[in-house]
Amino acid sequence: MPEKGKQLDLTSRTAPRDDSEPEGDVSSRFLGVHFVCCDVYSRVYANRDQTAYVGHCPRCAKQVRFAIGQGGTDARFFKAY
Repeated sequence: MPEKGKQLDLTSRTAPRDDSEPEGDVSSRFLGVHFVCCDVYSRVYANRDQTAYVGHCPRCAKQVRFAIGQGGTDARFFKAY
Protein backbone atom coordinates (compact mmCIF):
# COMPACT_ATOMS: atom_id res chain seq x y z
CA MET A 1 0.00 0.00 0.00
CA PRO A 2 1.39 3.45 -0.92
CA GLU A 3 2.36 5.85 1.82
CA LYS A 4 -0.25 8.36 2.85
CA GLY A 5 -0.03 11.47 0.64
CA LYS A 6 2.06 9.71 -2.02
CA GLN A 7 -0.82 8.51 -4.21
CA LEU A 8 -2.52 10.62 -6.87
CA ASP A 9 -5.96 9.52 -8.09
CA LEU A 10 -6.85 11.12 -11.44
CA THR A 11 -10.01 9.14 -12.07
CA SER A 12 -13.47 10.57 -12.01
CA ARG A 13 -16.85 8.92 -11.91
CA THR A 14 -19.47 10.13 -14.33
CA ALA A 15 -23.06 9.16 -14.96
CA PRO A 16 -23.60 6.61 -17.73
CA ARG A 17 -24.16 8.14 -21.14
CA ASP A 18 -27.78 8.48 -22.23
CA ASP A 19 -28.04 6.66 -25.57
CA SER A 20 -30.72 9.12 -26.70
CA GLU A 21 -28.06 11.87 -26.93
CA PRO A 22 -26.60 12.25 -30.39
CA GLU A 23 -22.92 11.37 -30.77
CA GLY A 24 -20.79 14.47 -30.35
CA ASP A 25 -23.45 16.33 -28.34
CA VAL A 26 -22.33 19.92 -27.68
CA SER A 27 -22.80 19.55 -23.91
CA SER A 28 -20.10 16.86 -23.75
CA ARG A 29 -17.56 18.78 -25.84
CA PHE A 30 -15.25 21.56 -24.80
CA LEU A 31 -12.88 24.14 -26.20
CA GLY A 32 -9.35 24.45 -24.91
CA VAL A 33 -8.45 28.04 -24.10
CA HIS A 34 -5.03 29.44 -23.26
CA PHE A 35 -5.63 32.58 -21.18
CA VAL A 36 -2.62 34.69 -22.07
CA CYS A 37 -3.48 37.20 -19.29
CA CYS A 38 -2.37 34.72 -16.61
CA ASP A 39 -0.61 32.12 -18.79
CA VAL A 40 -3.02 29.33 -17.82
CA TYR A 41 -5.05 26.76 -19.78
CA SER A 42 -8.67 25.92 -19.09
CA ARG A 43 -11.54 24.06 -20.72
CA VAL A 44 -14.65 26.02 -21.71
CA TYR A 45 -17.97 24.16 -21.98
CA ALA A 46 -21.25 24.92 -23.79
CA ASN A 47 -23.93 26.86 -21.91
CA ARG A 48 -27.31 25.28 -21.12
CA ASP A 49 -28.94 26.74 -24.24
CA GLN A 50 -26.06 25.36 -26.31
CA THR A 51 -25.74 28.70 -28.10
CA ALA A 52 -22.19 29.43 -26.96
CA TYR A 53 -19.15 28.13 -25.14
CA VAL A 54 -18.77 30.34 -22.05
CA GLY A 55 -16.01 30.32 -19.47
CA HIS A 56 -13.49 32.39 -17.57
CA CYS A 57 -9.82 32.55 -16.63
CA PRO A 58 -9.31 30.45 -13.50
CA ARG A 59 -7.01 33.09 -12.00
CA CYS A 60 -8.34 36.56 -12.89
CA ALA A 61 -11.91 35.61 -13.98
CA LYS A 62 -11.67 37.27 -17.41
CA GLN A 63 -14.71 35.95 -19.30
CA VAL A 64 -14.72 34.46 -22.82
CA ARG A 65 -17.64 33.56 -25.06
CA PHE A 66 -17.57 31.60 -28.33
CA ALA A 67 -20.84 31.54 -30.28
CA ILE A 68 -22.09 28.21 -31.69
CA GLY A 69 -23.70 28.37 -35.11
CA GLN A 70 -23.54 27.95 -38.86
CA GLY A 71 -20.35 29.02 -40.60
CA GLY A 72 -18.22 28.47 -37.49
CA THR A 73 -14.80 26.89 -37.22
CA ASP A 74 -13.57 23.35 -36.61
CA ALA A 75 -10.80 24.67 -34.30
CA ARG A 76 -10.87 23.29 -30.76
CA PHE A 77 -8.08 25.35 -29.14
CA PHE A 78 -7.89 29.13 -28.81
CA LYS A 79 -5.89 31.92 -27.15
CA ALA A 80 -7.72 34.58 -25.15
CA TYR A 81 -5.87 37.88 -24.79
